[in-house]
Amino acid sequence: MTQKTYNVLVVCTGNSCRSVMTEALLNHYGKRCIKAYSAGSHPVGRINEGALATLKRHGLPTEGYQSQSWEDFEDIPMDIVITVCDNAAGEVCPAYLGKAVRAHWGVSDPSHVIGTEDEKTAAFEKTFATLEQRVKHMLALPFEDMSEQELAEKLNEIGKIQ
Repeated sequence: MTQKTYNVLVVCTGNSCRSVMTEALLNHYGKRCIKAYSAGSHPVGRINEGALATLKRHGLPTEGYQSQSWEDFEDIPMDIVITVCDNAAGEVCPAYLGKAVRAHWGVSDPSHVIGTEDEKTAAFEKTFATLEQRVKHMLALPFEDMSEQELAEKLNEIGKIQ
C-alpha cells in the first residue's frame, strides 16, 4: 500500500523566516509523507539570514528557499495550511483561500529581536525549537485515520505547544 503524500503550505505575511523554518522542518522530518512549501501574503522577496543560519546550525538544507506569494501555489492542491504569524504581536495573519485543513501555529518573529548577536541567536533557537516540537507532534498524528475536522482540531492544539 502506498502512503499518501500530504501537501502542506506554511503561510506567514513576509515568508522570510518562521514559515521557511517550518517548511524545512516538515520536509526534513516528514520526507516520507509530507511535501511542504512556504509562502506569504506579502512576501518580502528574500530569506532572513538568521533563519538560514539557524537551519545550518541544525544540519538542515539552506538552499532552494524563496520568499514567494501564496498565489504561486494556486495550482497545487494543498491538504493542510498552517499559519505561523504571532497574533499576540499584532501581526495580521493572512487567511489562505484554498480548500485545505487549516491550523494556526502562532510563534514570535525572531527577526524582530533587538539586542546582541547572542540574544538574536537565542531568539532564533527558541523559535526553531518550538516549531520543531510542533512538527514532530504533527507527524505523530494518524492522518489517514482522522477526519478533516479532527485533524484541524489536533493541529490547532499542537499550535499551542510552547
